[in-house]
Amino acid sequence: MAENSATQREIFVVDDDPAVRDTLSLVLSAGGYQVICFADGAALLAVARTRTPACILLDVNIPGKSGLDLLKELSGEDYPAPIFMISGQGDIAMAVTAIKNGALDFIEKPFRGSEIVARLDEAIGAYARRQAENSASRTASLHFPGREPLTRREREVLEQFTSGASNKEAGRHLGISPRTIEDHRANIMKKLGARNAADLIRIVMTAARGS
Repeated sequence: MAENSATQREIFVVDDDPAVRDTLSLVLSAGGYQVICFADGAALLAVARTRTPACILLDVNIPGKSGLDLLKELSGEDYPAPIFMISGQGDIAMAVTAIKNGALDFIEKPFRGSEIVARLDEAIGAYARRQAENSASRTASLHFPGREPLTRREREVLEQFTSGASNKEAGRHLGISPRTIEDHRANIMKKLGARNAADLIRIVMTAARGS
C-alpha cells in the first residue's frame, strides 16, 4: 500500500470558478488532503487517466465538456475512486442524473467547509471498505432475467437493503447521503418491477434461489 500513499490523500477539484477552487483548496488542505485544481475538464482527463486520486470533486456546470460528459468519459461507475458532483440550487436534477451515471453523491453550493471534509473522509473510508468487501458481495452474482441490469452501486445499495439496513445506515456504510440512497432504491425498484419493499425482498430471494 506504500506506493499508493501519495495519491491516497490527493483530491482533484474541477471548477471554473477561481473562488470555489480557492475555498475548496483551503478547506481540504486544512483537512489533511493535497488538492490539485483544474479549471476545465480537458486538464482533468489528462491527469485522471494516469493517476488515481482519493476522490474527485466535479462541478456540474463547467465550460466545454460538462461535468456529466466528464463523468461518462471517466466511466464514473468503474472509476477507481469516488466522484462527487458540485451543484448549485438549479443543478439538482442534473446531479441526480450524474449519480445514475456513476457519481457517488453531490454537494450543494453554498457549502460549509467542515461538512465537506467530514463527508469526504467518510466517503473515501467507505469506498476503501467496499473495495475490500466487493469480492465477497452476495448480490454481485444475482441475475434478474428480463430486467434491466443494476449498476454496481445499485447492487451495493440493494445488498444493504436486503441485510436490513436503514437508509441512514446504508448511507453511512457506503459513504453517501440517505437522500441518495432513496434515489437508488427507487431506481432499483423500478428496474426490478417491485411494487414495495416486501416485493423487492421477494424478487431478490427468488433470484438467490435460482442462482
